[in-house]
Amino acid sequence: MDVMTATTGLTSSNRWDHVQARMGYRRMQHIVPPGLYCIGAPSKASPVFVSANYTLSFDSLRSNLQGMDALILVLDTKGVNVWCAAGKGTFGTDELISKIRSSGLAEKVDHRRLILPQLGAPGVAAHVVKKETGFTVEYGPVRARDIPDYMRMGKVTPEMRTVTFPLRDRAELVPVEIVQSLKYLLPAMVLLFLAGGTWSMMIAVAAVLGGTALFPLLLPYLPTRDFASKGMLLGIVLSLPFSYFHLLVTRSEWTGAAFTVALALMMAPVVGYLGLNFTGCTTYTSRTGVRKEIFRWMPVMVAMLVIGAVLMAVTISGEMGWF
Repeated sequence: MDVMTATTGLTSSNRWDHVQARMGYRRMQHIVPPGLYCIGAPSKASPVFVSANYTLSFDSLRSNLQGMDALILVLDTKGVNVWCAAGKGTFGTDELISKIRSSGLAEKVDHRRLILPQLGAPGVAAHVVKKETGFTVEYGPVRARDIPDYMRMGKVTPEMRTVTFPLRDRAELVPVEIVQSLKYLLPAMVLLFLAGGTWSMMIAVAAVLGGTALFPLLLPYLPTRDFASKGMLLGIVLSLPFSYFHLLVTRSEWTGAAFTVALALMMAPVVGYLGLNFTGCTTYTSRTGVRKEIFRWMPVMVAMLVIGAVLMAVTISGEMGWF
């Protein structure tokens, strides 16, 4: 396999690709060809880094190798980032062994050391890679920006090993979640506008934006441990202004109270369900934990939605004087 060339500088085209990826546009098409890439003028003693063929993963790595002569072995992860691909098995032992062999890496370097991203560890059995290829797997820092210090010091510090999920990282998830929700939100907006006017439409917008935008931004500050219950509590809070306004307009104690309960029961599971999507975007969770959370809360959310819808129908009927 021929060695391809990559640079450490990012072009405007690369950055536009990143914007599209963040928006979820052409979601599975942000890829680079898998194989072996050279950065600078690597020798047989140059370090070998391993990456996914998702453009954001590859570009994050190469842009932090400025001033280095290195090789990057890109695995075929089907356009999925390192952490998710490790969970799916595409950033895994078999694929790594396959690319080491097909790239002829053993003939291109005189050492037997591979530097993998730490978040790729769940998918790789290092002892099997060593046995099959002779290459030793070494895990670098969590963040690509720490690679220069890691290479200079020759070790990973505890800070480099720590996985964080700060506000900036959480905010980066918002655009793609909003875009992905539009296929459900737009029809819901039209139906609710036809059924109840602008106010009903705004309730749908508040629920979806609450689950896709407010939830990730407020994630560390929402009480409870499960993502679903965090989202449901947020949904209840978001329902209160609408309930208060409805009570002011109708001035009916029993329909106002019924509307308040019904709206909370309907908005809570919507925001909670959208909040569950973020279990796959953060290292706060595990696959087994997510599975347990889904089985625990999905029946509850379905029941709340059904009861809320029935109560809302009763409320509307009461306000129309049907009983």
